[in-house]
Amino acid sequence: MPDAIPFTRGVPAADLIPVDDMREATRRALDSDAVAALSYAPGGYRPLREWIGARHGVDAGRVLITNGSLQAIGFLGRHFFADGDGAAVVEAPTYDRTLKILREAGADLHAVPLDPDGVDVDRFAELLAGGLRPRLVYLIPTYQNPSGACASVEKRKALIELAQRYDLVLVEDDPYGLLRFEGDPVPTLHELDGGEHVIYCSSFTKTVAPGVRTGYLVVPDRLVKPLAVLSENTHIGPNTLAEAVLAAYCDAGRFEPNVARATAGLRTRRDAMEAALRAHFPEGARWTTPRGGYFFWVELPEGIDTTDALPAAVEQGVPYVKGADFFVGEGGRDSVRLAYSACPADRIDEGIARLAGVFTSRPAAVA
Repeated sequence: MPDAIPFTRGVPAADLIPVDDMREATRRALDSDAVAALSYAPGGYRPLREWIGARHGVDAGRVLITNGSLQAIGFLGRHFFADGDGAAVVEAPTYDRTLKILREAGADLHAVPLDPDGVDVDRFAELLAGGLRPRLVYLIPTYQNPSGACASVEKRKALIELAQRYDLVLVEDDPYGLLRFEGDPVPTLHELDGGEHVIYCSSFTKTVAPGVRTGYLVVPDRLVKPLAVLSENTHIGPNTLAEAVLAAYCDAGRFEPNVARATAGLRTRRDAMEAALRAHFPEGARWTTPRGGYFFWVELPEGIDTTDALPAAVEQGVPYVKGADFFVGEGGRDSVRLAYSACPADRIDEGIARLAGVFTSRPAAVA
């Protein structure tokens, strides 16, 4: 098998992780607040909750820290579908692990198509006008996983208007929003709404390092107590030491500079993948160039099935995540998610060339 150039995991490459700064932050956390850093902290380490609350303009009591943002989504699934029933609306495509969590919670999933400028708001409005009343609406408005799409300001405002009209709960999953390569920043749903109809979810996985396993929710006041009880009953408190290190890191002013450094590194990788796709992928392949984040979403010409082609790609050392994983029902078999974040820029061209060879050499097998 050729050496691996994987396009699977949306994780930062080793050169994007601030090792020296985190080493110094660990020392500072233990020197300045060792007992608290090594103790239980229900709801999360208070100084980090305060730092997050200040960034989002809310009281720290509305911030619930979790062991990664996926656990945060898990808590929401358990809370909103505690009786194993009820509807949820998701984008099509959307994050595959959220689909798994919501299915296991018992949610009846309804998918709304995703356009390059965000979810199809008209179709969503039709579902609501037809009587659908979801318990939650899960959205990744900014540099979406898997598509890379970024919702327009107009669509964001329309979503908030619908949430307020129908008294909906929107879950805004936003791990990529700070990783913007070009264009003007757009307001979050949470900022547009003020937080009454929006639960904001993010993590430090994409902006600092995945190993810190620290995510968080910013929730409306009415959800603070039930989610805090659920969190405490699950694990008493999340990883206090990791949170204390992050608090020291952020208090030292290292967060924003590292976001800028990581964004520059990711943009170089994005540009390398864009050039490689143009040079090597089969005629008729379609994609929208992401303006931030970690992923390309590529739709391939008719007759290429990315589910069937995956074993051959693995054999060539260029695994990917097949598009079908990101849909509630049928769909995505002509699509592929390609993560550029973990690959050195100088290896991306070779990897994409190999993958193009897989897709173009098997027409009979995948037709």
